[in-house]
Formats: sequence, structure tokens, C-alpha cells
Amino acid sequence: MFRVLPRDLRLDTTLKCGQSFRWQQHKQNGLTTYRCALHGRIVSLTQHPTHIAYDALPKLEDTEALLRDYLSLQVPLSDLYETWASKDKHFEKVSASFLGVRMLRQDPLECLLSFICSTNNNIPRITMMVQALCREYGASLGTHPDDGIEYYDFPVLDALQHPSLTKELRELGFGYRAPYIAKTCSMLAALPPTHLHDLRSRPYADVVAALQEFSGVGPKVADCVALMSLDQHAAIPVDTHVIQIAMRDYKFRPKPAPKKNGKRAPRPSQGKLVMNERVYGEIRTFFQDLWGAYAGWAHSVLFAADLKALQAGAAEEAIEHIVKVPNQ
Repeated sequence: MFRVLPRDLRLDTTLKCGQSFRWQQHKQNGLTTYRCALHGRIVSLTQHPTHIAYDALPKLEDTEALLRDYLSLQVPLSDLYETWASKDKHFEKVSASFLGVRMLRQDPLECLLSFICSTNNNIPRITMMVQALCREYGASLGTHPDDGIEYYDFPVLDALQHPSLTKELRELGFGYRAPYIAKTCSMLAALPPTHLHDLRSRPYADVVAALQEFSGVGPKVADCVALMSLDQHAAIPVDTHVIQIAMRDYKFRPKPAPKKNGKRAPRPSQGKLVMNERVYGEIRTFFQDLWGAYAGWAHSVLFAADLKALQAGAAEEAIEHIVKVPNQ
């Protein structure tokens, strides 16, 4: 077990807020267990008031180290919350009900392909697509005795290297994203095997530039992968929720657009912001200046809070996270 208080890690908001799409939730005897296939084992995590209990089938020796890395437990989350709250009254107010929202440190291939699936999509459909990818191309780890579900690991790159991949993905419901995934896998196969992992040691600008070379990857997808997999803690994926948070809660307004034909475009009113790369960058910089080196983590707390608030009133709207950015 991990001696981690809920203020330092809450499984519900961390695992089900649109970071990873493979954790399955099971309730029994008043407790909620989250289960997922990770690197050759079926992992179960259960929240308790004073700790997180974990189990793995098979019981591999490196499971604790794997989970500590995956859950980013080395990051002092409570201290970060205090720092953000001291700088930001809105964060202080909202975060009191959303403690323990922690960024995962996911496998880069899984994160990249999952977020290529996320463009113009919602969490349930992304989940279905990622699970289909695992079921069709991942290794089966067998059926877990507690829930009777067969679990599949995320596929390795070699399993996604064949000429009919685009056609097969279309048949699985991936739509226009199918050729993006197939081409990205082909591009990765031509690079050194450690290419994605090596990006963890590169500066932010290099990371997002390298990611945007892949098919179907624009600024938002690149920022998602950078934040949730490649140690770019200040990366901020700007989607519709983040736009709403910026404009509604922080009164953000973009700088006036450059003059065209001698006239400036009018400043947008709340809810009427037209997204482009310039505005995307301004929103990202606004929050990075406010929250600092772990701005992406702070943004995810407010994202989770906004998501749950919307779910309380309109479930379908809550799960939408669509952003139109060129080339994405």
C-alpha cells in the first residue's frame, strides 16, 4: 500500500478526468476500486482514508516502483496546492473541494495515440476507441477473478505495423482518426525506439515541436502528451473548458488582433472567443505566468472541477472537450 492521504491523491478525479481512458471502476462493500492493465499486469487501486491499497496480477516485483512513477508520487502535491492558492483566490476557492488531483506519468506511446483519438471527441467515445485498440492489438492478460473482465495491455508499436491498419481502425469506429494513427505509428517505427521517451529530457518548445510532426497532432494534443507523459509540467492544453475558465473566472480577453485593412477586429465578448494559435498561446502564457512551473497541474484541478460541475447539470456537455486549432 501507499501511505497517501486523499489530499495528495484522489483516485476518482485523477483517473477519470480524461487523462487516461483505460481505468475501470468497480464498487464493492462501500469501496471503489480502479483496475487497468499496465505493463504486463492487471493493477487494482483502492482509496482508503489514510492510504491507497494496490494489488497486481501477476504479482511482479517492480509493481510498487511502476505505480509510484505512474502516479507521480514524487511530486509534493499539497505544497503545490498551497502555493497556487496563495497566488490565486479563485483556485483557493475551487480547489478546496478538489484536493488530490494529480497528473499521471503515462507511457508516451499510449498517451500520444490516445490523444490523437481525442480530437473533436468526448471521453466515452475516446474510451471506447482506446479499449478497442487494446482489445484488437494488445496482449491479453487474462480475466480478473474479482470482476470477470478480460484485460488487455496497451499494444506495443510492432503490433500496429501492418498495411491494413487504417482499414481495420475505420471498421472499429475510429473514423478520420484512423489514418492519423496508422501514419503516426509508421513514422515512429522509422525513428529510434527511445524517441518518445527521450523527449522527457528536452525543453518544452522542442517537445511540442517534435510531437506536432506526427499525423493528427496539433497544439492541444501536443500539450496533452507533453503534460501527461513527457514531464512538461507547465504545459496547458487549451480546450473549450479551459477557454471558459479563462474568460468566465479570470476575465481573460485576448489582445486585439493585428490590424487588417487599417482596422482592428473587435474584442470578443465572453463565450464568443474565436480560437487560433495566437489566442491559444496567450491563454497558455496567462496561466503559466499565474501558476508557475507546475501550471499544467493547477490547470487540471480547475478542469476537473469544471467538468464535474457541468456533469451535475448536463452530463453530455460535461464530457465534451473540443477545441478547433489549425492542423489538429
